[in-house]
Amino acid sequence: MSGNPTILSSRVRLARNYQDLPFDVAGKPDCAAMCVARTAGALKLSGNDEGFELLHLKDMGDVQRASLAECHLISRDLMRNPDVAAVLLNQQDAVSVMMNEEDHLRIQAIRDGMALQEAADACFRVDDALSRQVSFAFDEQLGYLTACPTNTGTGMRASLLIHLPMLTLLKQKGSVGQIVAKVGLTIRGVYGEGAEALGNLYQVSNQVTLGRTEQELISAVTAVGHQLTDMELALRDKTLSTGRSALEDTVYRGLGLMKYARCMPLEEFFRHWSGVRLGAAMGLVPASLSALDALLIQVQPANLQAMTESAATGHALDEKRAQCVRAALAGIDVKD
Repeated sequence: MSGNPTILSSRVRLARNYQDLPFDVAGKPDCAAMCVARTAGALKLSGNDEGFELLHLKDMGDVQRASLAECHLISRDLMRNPDVAAVLLNQQDAVSVMMNEEDHLRIQAIRDGMALQEAADACFRVDDALSRQVSFAFDEQLGYLTACPTNTGTGMRASLLIHLPMLTLLKQKGSVGQIVAKVGLTIRGVYGEGAEALGNLYQVSNQVTLGRTEQELISAVTAVGHQLTDMELALRDKTLSTGRSALEDTVYRGLGLMKYARCMPLEEFFRHWSGVRLGAAMGLVPASLSALDALLIQVQPANLQAMTESAATGHALDEKRAQCVRAALAGIDVKD
C-alpha cells in the first residue's frame, strides 16, 4: 500500500470477448470451459504466464473466494457463477484475468497510489500477449465488442480509490459529483453506496469507453483525482487553522476506540478508521498510512477469518476484528 494522503490505489480493467463464442456463456458450460482453456493456453503459449496461477472458483471455498474479492483481485460479479468462473491470478503483481464474468475476459491490474498508467501498462502486456494467440470480438467502427454497451470501445475501466473525509464532512459531495460528471466520469462509494460511503472511501471511474482512447480515459481520471485531492487537502489545511480542536477530538476519540475496544462491527471500524487515517495524513497521529491501508483489507470478514484461522461470524468475528485492530495500533501514542 502507498502512503498517498488521499489516493489508496489505482485500478484498470479491460473487457474482452472471443469473436466465436456467445457473449453469455454462464449458462453454456461447454463454451465457458472453452473460454478458460483457450485463455490459459494462449497465455502459456505467449510465454507471459510466469507468476500466474489458474484457479477455478468451484474448487475454492467460500472464504477463499470472498477473500480474493475483498482484496479486489476478483470481482463480486465473478462469484455469481462459481461453477464456470475461473481466474488466472498473479497475486504478487496484483494482475488477474477473470473468465466467464459478464464478459469472457476481464483483464485487471491494481497499483498503489496514483498509478493508473502503470496499472494500464500491466493490463496491456497481458492483452497484447493474448492477442498474439487468439482473436477478440472487434469492430472497426465501434472498437472492442462487449456484453454491456457502456464497455464497448476501448473496453477500459480506469478507477481510483480515494479517501475524501473532509469533503464528505463539510458536505461538498454535490460539488464533487458535478466536477466528476462534467468530464464523463462517475463517483460512488466502494464499500457503501450513497452519500455516506463507508470510511469516506469513493471510487472515481469513467462511465463509458466508446469514442475515447485509452490515454484519454487515463488522463481524465488522473486529472479528476488530482483535482479532488487538491480540494480535500485545501479543506484539511483550512480546518487545521479554524477548527483544529474539533478535528483533534474526532481523530483522537476514534483512535481511542480502535486501540481499546473489545468488539468492533465492520461499519464502526470504517468510521473510526477514516478519522484515524485523516489524522495520520495530517500529522496528528504517528501512524503509517501504508499500515492503515493494509489494515483496511485485513479486517474484512473473509480475510479476518483466514488470518485468524477461524470460522467465527457475527459478534465473535467483531471481537476478533477488535483484537486485530488493537494489535495493529498498540504502539501508537499521541502526546498532549
